[in-house]
This record gives sequence, structure tokens and C-alpha cells, in this order.
Amino acid sequence: MSEPTSPPATAATVTPQRPGLLAWRNAVFAVFFLSGLSVASWVARIPAVRDDLQISLETVGLVILGMSIGSVVGLSLSAAVLARFGARLGMIFALCLVATGLVTVGLGSSVFALLPVIVVGMALFGFGNGAVDVMMNVEGAAAEREIGKTLMPLMHAFFSFGTMTGAALGAAASALHVPVATHLAIMATLIVIAIFIAVRYIPIRESVGDDPHTEASRLPWSARLRENLAVFADNRLLLIGVIVLGTSFAEGSANDWIALAVVDGHGYDNTTGAIIFGVFVTAMTVGRVAGGPILDRFSRVPVLRTCAALGIAGLALFIFGGGGMPVIIVGTILWGLGSALGFPVGMSAAADDPKHAAARVSAVAIIGYGAFLAGPPLLGFLGQHFGILNALIVVLVLLLLAGLCAPAAREASKRTPAPTA
Repeated sequence: MSEPTSPPATAATVTPQRPGLLAWRNAVFAVFFLSGLSVASWVARIPAVRDDLQISLETVGLVILGMSIGSVVGLSLSAAVLARFGARLGMIFALCLVATGLVTVGLGSSVFALLPVIVVGMALFGFGNGAVDVMMNVEGAAAEREIGKTLMPLMHAFFSFGTMTGAALGAAASALHVPVATHLAIMATLIVIAIFIAVRYIPIRESVGDDPHTEASRLPWSARLRENLAVFADNRLLLIGVIVLGTSFAEGSANDWIALAVVDGHGYDNTTGAIIFGVFVTAMTVGRVAGGPILDRFSRVPVLRTCAALGIAGLALFIFGGGGMPVIIVGTILWGLGSALGFPVGMSAAADDPKHAAARVSAVAIIGYGAFLAGPPLLGFLGQHFGILNALIVVLVLLLLAGLCAPAAREASKRTPAPTA
């Protein structure tokens, strides 16, 4: 009997060769970096925006709520955008919205000094970052599977590299008294230029709607959207969402509040607040760079539990230590290490099913970003009435929940026997 012939290659079946895989991986690294750069550019200037408008912590929380609402809307629509337009156009659209939001925030702060303008800018900024978050994680999980190595923590490390760069540039802009509008406009321009270059190396994949002219049969995008929404019935996926919620809250609370906590809670100046934010994102970066080998050696569940314990210890030192700057720095480092791996591990666990990876990643991201919707106003309200340091106790509780839900992220090979031929 002769060997069966292979089906003709289509856009849905072609796998890039090795150089193409590496270019794909590097392009995803770049998108993660740009997303982190945009977030840190805003966070590093929160004290300056607060000073420009002379607003309270509670009002700052409401401003960040505008970003959170935009993020949740972007996450909710990301599957539809990905199914309709594909990853390339989708990521260009999302990061151009991010850049537009940054420019709008800068104008609202330094030029017009109008709170509504900043809220609109934050909504655009949040929508773009929420949408690109799902797309870059779907691309990252696909590249990770094709290359055959644990890469998701390293990809999220590039997000942290972006936040480190953004924090350093933000601290320099603050020290040099660069207006918020000028600083954010420069960062927005760099982001737009870079995304148009990076997406050229993202392969066209019919499975995520990149090639509308493929001859391969495909469901209408509306039917694929309905399939995407059906994954919310998976209880294990919801528990993975709790892991991501707790750890993203720990990361997001630092992004939104650590600079102000250093200024208002510990009594240091704005530049010191930006520097401590840089310490946090540096610790996260170290954790993510080391995360791949650590996960391969010890597996997901014990690593997630250890991360939760480190984060709780670090937050306790940051909030209650009272030993001056050395204790703040140690607490910040542990807080960053504890927040490092929950999100990327959650994304990898959600993408264990390649067929529904986009939908599952989107669902987990939506659950996780619920922290960004409820977190800013909650912490702002608590910070206004009880002090910003006391408000961060909420993060301790959520990290504990994330540690308890860690078994939901167990590797697929350890949950069920390997299928037989």
C-alpha cells in the first residue's frame, strides 16, 4: 500500500521555518515591550498629573477607572477584532489607540488642565492595551508551541523591559521637569513607528483571521465569536482566571499606586516614587527572565504558590515595615518577584488547548482585568479615607486567593494520561 499523500499547504497549515519562527518570536517580544513602555510612561507621570490638576487620591482612582473600563471593553471585543481583522491589523489598531490615548492624556494634563480630557485619553489608552493584551498573548502562546520551549514568561519579561524603560524615561522626564504632554507625545510617536515595523514579522495565520483570501474552509467570524464566548462554561478556566486576577491586581496596584504610596504614604518626593516604581518593574523582569527554567524544573503549581508567598511578604514589608528606604526597597523587590509569573503562567495554562487558545486567553484576560476595573476606585476610596498603605492590604487577600487556586494551572500532561495512537 502506498503512503498517503500530504494535503496541499494552505495558510492554515503552513508552519514557518526556523528563521521565520525566530522572527515571529522577536516580533512578539517587541509588541510586549511596546505595551509595557506605554503603561510605564503613564504610571511614572501619575504624580505629575495629580499635581497639574490638583486632584485628590479618590479622583486619581476615578481617572484610572476610565482606563480600566476601556481595558475591559477592549478585552471583551478583542476576540471579535482578532476574528474579523487578524493579529496584524488588530495589533496596529490597538497600539495606535494606545498612542492616541497617551497624547490625549498629555494634552489634558499640561495644556488644557481638564479632567474630562484625561478621562477620555485614559479610556482610549485602556481600550488599546486591553485589546493588544489578548492578541500578543495568543501570538506568544502559538509561537511558544511551534518553537517547543517555555517562552511565555520571557515574553512577559519583555513587557517588563518596556516598563523598566518607561519608568527610567519617566523618572528622567520628572527630574528634568519635562511637561507631561511633551513626554507622552514622544513616547506615542515611538510606539506607532515601532508597531508598524514589528507586525511585518508576524506570520499570516488563517486560524486567527489574518488571511481573508485563503481557500481553506472557515466559519464566519460571527460564528467563531459565539464559539469564543462558550469557553466561559469551563470551571477550570474560571479558576485560572482567579489566579490571573489576583496576580494582575498585585501588578496593577503597583503600576497605579506604588509611586503615590511612596510619596503620600512614606513621605518621599515624586522622583523617588518613580524610582521605586522602577525597582518594582526591574524585580518583575528578573522574575520573568528566570521563570522559564524555573517552571520547567519545578512545574507551575509550586512556582505559583511560592510567588504568592513572596508577594504577600513583600507587600507586608512595604506596608508595615516602617524601617525607611531599605525596607521599602526589599518589600518592593519581593512584591515584584511575587507578581512576576502569575499572569504569563495563567496565559500559558489557558492556551493549553490550541484549538480554542484565542478564546480561552481572552476569557482569562477579561477575568484578570476585572481587577483593573474594580481596583483603582476601590484603592482610591480606601486610600482617601484610610491611607494608601492601608488600602494595599486588599492586595494581600487577592494574592492569597491566587495561591489557593494554583492547582487549576497544572500542566495538561499531569492532569490526564497522554493519548494513545
